[in-house]
Amino acid sequence: MTALRRYPVLLALCLGALFMVVPFLIVTMNAIKSPAEYSQNGPLSLPHGLYLDGLKDFWQRVDYSRKLVNSVVVSGSVAVLAAALSVLNAYAIGIGRIRGRTWVLAFFVLANMLPQEALVYPLYYLSKQAGLYDTRLSVIIVFTVIQSAFGTYLLSSVLGQFPREIVEAARIDGANKWQILVRIVVPVSRPTLGVLLVFFFIWTWNEFLLPLVMLVSNDNQTVSVALGVLQGQRLMDATMTNAAALLGVLPAIVFFLVFQRTLTRGIAVGAVK
Repeated sequence: MTALRRYPVLLALCLGALFMVVPFLIVTMNAIKSPAEYSQNGPLSLPHGLYLDGLKDFWQRVDYSRKLVNSVVVSGSVAVLAAALSVLNAYAIGIGRIRGRTWVLAFFVLANMLPQEALVYPLYYLSKQAGLYDTRLSVIIVFTVIQSAFGTYLLSSVLGQFPREIVEAARIDGANKWQILVRIVVPVSRPTLGVLLVFFFIWTWNEFLLPLVMLVSNDNQTVSVALGVLQGQRLMDATMTNAAALLGVLPAIVFFLVFQRTLTRGIAVGAVK
């Protein structure tokens, strides 16, 4: 306890971890309880057995396998495409030094600050006109542009400090713009790109409003949309609610844990720079 008082940062980290872990543990406990046990002992009691009917019922009711595939395809595609688009934009702005660089960056910041509620109707209308409504491709395109706005702003400030001597030396050696980008800029920016990939995947996974509007058929819906639709059904019990929450957040947690080293390495490199 004395050590925690001496190190307030450590105390803050411990409290933050506690606030994140405790809700997840409560949801997990209630997901494997029977409805009778939940109503009798409450949400904070430990389960006496392993009750998996809530997980099975939710899996079958929403066709979770298909929703999981849709979410992985959409989130993974957006993460890769948005990171690639961010690199191209930031390369032109940060190293290419295009005219009106400040105004271009201000435009990307403004695009990143726009609420999604203001984009719903224009995107709905455009997707209808383009014949992309109720397709995963429409959501991938929309979120690639939205996420790349933030990625462009972040990478532009990073590449704006890129040593000009390295670029000039590569040009003297005969490298063109694409070779400089692929062989020099991208390898140096790899830690930052890893952070963006992780963030883009998790952010897109948790998106609800635009997928709810753009994906109306059951075959194209994502996990977040399935959770929202299921919450509105009258025959919902507490056990299935927690089972749905657990299955909804578990893939994102697994993805985060798998790429935790990438995220930590990227943040550490950025702090050193």
